[in-house]
Amino acid sequence: MYVVNGKLDNTALWNEAAKAGMLLGLVSVGCLGFRELAGMSGSAFLVQAAAVILWAVEFFGCILVMKSQQLNLRGKYEEVKMEDTFRLGRRAALLSGLVLASAQALIILYMPQESMDAVVGQISQAMNMSPSQMEQMEGVVTNLPLYTFVFQWIYCFLYGTVLSAIVSRYIFLQKLFGQ
Repeated sequence: MYVVNGKLDNTALWNEAAKAGMLLGLVSVGCLGFRELAGMSGSAFLVQAAAVILWAVEFFGCILVMKSQQLNLRGKYEEVKMEDTFRLGRRAALLSGLVLASAQALIILYMPQESMDAVVGQISQAMNMSPSQMEQMEGVVTNLPLYTFVFQWIYCFLYGTVLSAIVSRYIFLQKLFGQ
């Protein structure tokens, strides 16, 4: 059992963070999947509309999931402090970032070469790239899944850490004022 006399220990906190991280990751991966489906439609309007709508769903969905998980932790264990809810959120961000970064890297890794070449062609035309710049860009494209994984994981961790800090203070201010 992870609960020692109804008190939160480190193992229980990691267990709760894993659940929260998986839930946050699934929200983000679900939005990513819908964006990819919209991208396959070929309609520029649908792609743009889906990108904006799904960004908002993901952004606000992650806020609501983080808040509910921190409130759940506060209600489930005795004497949970603001630092505990912050640590839960930070750990959940680390784990959910791993889920989302892995999904994005896999999508890029298994993207058809024709699609990748089309994207590179569009970027090179838009930026008026020289042949040497094109060669450098192709070097980056070969490692794109790795770069995507690392940077997305860092971004998710930083976003989740800031979000966790804000939400953990908010829910304890609510408790302080009796809400």
